Amino acid sequence: MTLINKYNLLLVVTAQLLTACATHPEVRDAAPVAQDNTDSTLTIAAVGDIMMDGTARPEFRKFGYDYPFVHVGKYLARADIALGNLEGPLTTGGSIDVEKKYVFRSPPDKVAAALAKTGFDVFSLANNHTLDYGVQGMNDTIDALKRHGLAYSGAGMDLASARKPVIIERKGKRIAFLAYSLTFPEEFWAKKNQPGTAFGHESHVRKDVASAKAEADIVIVSFHWGREGTTELRPYQTTLGRAAIDEGAAAVVGHHPHILQGIERYKQGVILYSLGNFVFGSYSYRAKRAAIAELVFENNLINTVRMIPINVFNPQVVFQPQILTGEKAAEVISELSKLSQPLGVAVNNDSDVGIIGNNSQDVSLLAQ
Repeated sequence: MTLINKYNLLLVVTAQLLTACATHPEVRDAAPVAQDNTDSTLTIAAVGDIMMDGTARPEFRKFGYDYPFVHVGKYLARADIALGNLEGPLTTGGSIDVEKKYVFRSPPDKVAAALAKTGFDVFSLANNHTLDYGVQGMNDTIDALKRHGLAYSGAGMDLASARKPVIIERKGKRIAFLAYSLTFPEEFWAKKNQPGTAFGHESHVRKDVASAKAEADIVIVSFHWGREGTTELRPYQTTLGRAAIDEGAAAVVGHHPHILQGIERYKQGVILYSLGNFVFGSYSYRAKRAAIAELVFENNLINTVRMIPINVFNPQVVFQPQILTGEKAAEVISELSKLSQPLGVAVNNDSDVGIIGNNSQDVSLLAQ
């Protein structure tokens, strides 16, 4: 081999090594494209509140932080994108700067690794626990998510960054996620030069959604809102949910009440007012039933919503949500239908899954 050929070979090998060792772009801006582009459908799975601390801490330490997802993880892994609300910072440091009754935190890399392994892709950090351990706790959470290839929205070092969408690419589509909190304490809300979470001012929501829609094919908006423990909607929930869709959002995903609330088909979008708990480290006697939502898109619009009933009553399942079937699943679907009927939505039971089709007024279209 000549000296020139050896030199050229060295350049090729060096380039290959540099490519292999290069870091991925920050997931704050975009996640890498996955799956093939031949399938025209896109499925986004959404769940409610995730808090990996509290009275569940001994169980997680004993059995591991992937223990909660044993029975439900496949529903997240099979989706093109899986979304959740992460309550409680992933940190071992920080300080409690605001007087609160409940504060939570959990080990960063153990929890983030378990979430990534389960199949999650993106989280809302816009809630009333992200700053339980101050700005350091929030930043540690963001760093842990990034280390494990997980995206986030709804929190940042100032208001502009908290309101910034995260855009993930799948199947040749760009999907933007925005997240807002409507919950106290007020000290957690980001300001122009103050870290925190994005508060859901209607003017901000409208502007942000319209801007995100100009960059993305699909926009999903997450709200931490409503009153805990009640199925009754607060007026601002319908106002904000509809405002987001008016500006181009395809779906609104709500959480915070810890129980299920109704579903609305508004224009060409859908508003899931509350999905209830998912994995929440508390032996609450209020939070018993919840759902995993599968949003099935065709041509950038929601064609079908599938609601998979789950048992989250921790005195029974011990922080390991269980898929409900038979009579128990039918009870949840019936309750969802009852809650959604005042909003003009019928929920059909199709083999233990609640189905909402692309025209809620025509029940004949609901079975898919």
